[in-house]
Amino acid sequence: MRNKHVIAVLSLSLLFSSASVFAADLEKDMDTLKDGLSVVKKTSDAQEMHTALGKMRQAATDAKQSTPEKLEGQAADSAQIKDYHAGLDSLIAQIDVVDKLAQANKLDEAKAEAMKLEDIRNANHKKFR
Repeated sequence: MRNKHVIAVLSLSLLFSSASVFAADLEKDMDTLKDGLSVVKKTSDAQEMHTALGKMRQAATDAKQSTPEKLEGQAADSAQIKDYHAGLDSLIAQIDVVDKLAQANKLDEAKAEAMKLEDIRNANHKKFR
């Protein structure tokens, strides 16, 4: 009987600690996106922009594995989770647009397109933050 109680307590502690790990991972991904966008907006070096956009793309892809606190407890196929993933997919698609311009050394156009990244971020923060 005592073993079952210990197992139950350990299971609950693992459950709660894994949730906080996901939140920390999501926070790290969001910080990477923020830092990358700052580089994209300021740099005049196409390679630096490309590198920052690559990190941003990886962070956005990784963020799809996490769930924002506001959506905790939602089913994986719920409309809210699907909307969250769609927002990240939209962000990834726009990162790709900006990256193609950066790779073509069209930095002014890339920076103009990068403004859409902020719009996507702001719209999704209103929904999920």
